[in-house]
Amino acid sequence: MKLLAIAGIALLCAFIPGCSHAPHRRPNVVIIISDDQRLDTIHALGNEHIQTPAQDRLVREGVTFTRAYCRGSDSGAVCAPSRAMLLTGRPYLQIEPGFRVPWSGPAESRGETNHAILPRVLRDAGYDTFATGKWHQGRPSFAECFTHGDAIFFGGMGSHTELPVHAFDPSGEYPQSRARPLSKFSSEAFADAFVGFVDERPTDERPYMAWVSFTAPHDPRTPPADVRARYREDQLPLPANFLSEHPFDNGELVIRDEQLAPTPRTPERVRKEIADYYAMITHMDAQIGRILDAIDRSGQPTIVAFVSDHGLAIGSHGLLGKQNLYEHSMGAVFILRGKNVPANQTRDDLVYLHDLGPTICELTQIDTPDSFTSRSLVPATRDESRRARRDHVVLGYRDVQRAIVGERWKLIAYPKIDRVQLFDLQSDPDEMHDLSGDQPERVRTMLHALVRSLAQDSDQAGAAAVEAMATR
Repeated sequence: MKLLAIAGIALLCAFIPGCSHAPHRRPNVVIIISDDQRLDTIHALGNEHIQTPAQDRLVREGVTFTRAYCRGSDSGAVCAPSRAMLLTGRPYLQIEPGFRVPWSGPAESRGETNHAILPRVLRDAGYDTFATGKWHQGRPSFAECFTHGDAIFFGGMGSHTELPVHAFDPSGEYPQSRARPLSKFSSEAFADAFVGFVDERPTDERPYMAWVSFTAPHDPRTPPADVRARYREDQLPLPANFLSEHPFDNGELVIRDEQLAPTPRTPERVRKEIADYYAMITHMDAQIGRILDAIDRSGQPTIVAFVSDHGLAIGSHGLLGKQNLYEHSMGAVFILRGKNVPANQTRDDLVYLHDLGPTICELTQIDTPDSFTSRSLVPATRDESRRARRDHVVLGYRDVQRAIVGERWKLIAYPKIDRVQLFDLQSDPDEMHDLSGDQPERVRTMLHALVRSLAQDSDQAGAAAVEAMATR
C-alpha cells in the first residue's frame, strides 16, 4: 500500500507545475538583456581589444547566432519596440502602439497589449517570474507578468548611479512616490537583485523565469573609473567603416544620439566614445559573471538567453546611434545556453531577436501561443543542417529607411530621397562599397522582394513607398 501511495503522489505531482517531486521539472529560464550592444563587442567572437570573460563563457557553453537582427522601429528609442517584440514574438507594427512605444497613444492604453507576453506565458505555466532592471512596456503589463522583482526601473535611460527604481509591489501600482534611488551602479544593483532572488530560494521551489534587463552600455557612458582605466584610447582601433560624416542625409541625422559628439567626427573623439563603451560592457560583463555563478550554485537546470536589444554605430559610417539599418546597428547579440542546447557552436542563420519567445517555449515544453508569429530556433541549435530556413529578413526605421537582408546581399532603401544602397556582405561585411549603380537588375529584384515582405509584416506604408521606388 505504501508503494502505491508513493506512486500515486509521484503521478499527481507530474501534473502540478513546480511540484518538487515531479520527475520532469521544467528548467529555469534566465533572460539577460544588454542595452545598445553591438555583436562585435565580445572578445570570444573576434574582438581582441575588449575584455568580456563572462560573455566569452556563454559563447563557449552555448550557441551563438551571429546573424540575429532587431526587426526595426517606428521610434527613435529603438529599444522600446525591440523589447516589445522580444516579449510578444511579433514584428513591431503588429503590436499595439501603447505597448511598443509606451509613452505614445492614450494614457489609458499605455503598456497594454492583447497579445501573449513571454513572462506571462511562463507564469501561467506555473513558473515564478522575477524581473529587475529596465522595463520599457509600462506598469500594467509588468504587473501581469511578474510574481517577484526588485530594483525595477520603469523608463528608457538615465544616470547609471541615480536611476529611480522600485521594490516589487504586489498591488502592481508602482507609484513614483515609492521609487528609491539606486544604492550603487545600475549593473551592480540589477545583478544584486537577481543573485539575492536565486540564493534565497529553497531548492525545492517550482521553476522560475528571470528577466534581467541592464541599462548598460547605453549612454550616458560613465563606467567606474577603475574599469575605464583598462582602456587606453590611443590603443583602440577605429571601426573599419569609420567615416567623419555620413555621406548623405539618411533621414535621421539630427536626433539626440547623433548629437552626442560633434560632426564631423574626429578619430580622437570616436576612440574616446569606444573606450567608454567598452568599459561599460566590461563592467556589465562582471555582473553577468555573478549571475552565471549564482545559477551554477543553485545546481538546477537553467536555460540562459543573452541578447542585446540592438546594436550601435559608435563611429561607424559617420554615425553614433542606432537609428539606421546598417549591420552594426540592427545586428544584435543572441546567445543560448543550457539544457538541450549544444556548447561552443555558432550559427549564421538569419534570425530575428523576437524568435526568442517561441524558442523558450519549445525548450521548456510549453505550448507556443498562437500570437507569437516568429519561429523557434531550437531545430537550428540541435542540427546544423536544420537551419532556421529564412532566406531573408526585413528591417525598418520610421518612415525613412527599409532594408532586406539575404545570406549574401543586402539592400537598404531610403524612400524619402529615392536612394538605395546595395552591399555584398560576403566580401564587404562592413558595408563600405555600395554596388547599387553596378547591378540595377539585382536592385530591382530586391526592391520587389522587399515590398512583398513588408506587406506581409503589416508595413503597408513602407511597402507602398518602396514600391514607388521599384516602379520608377
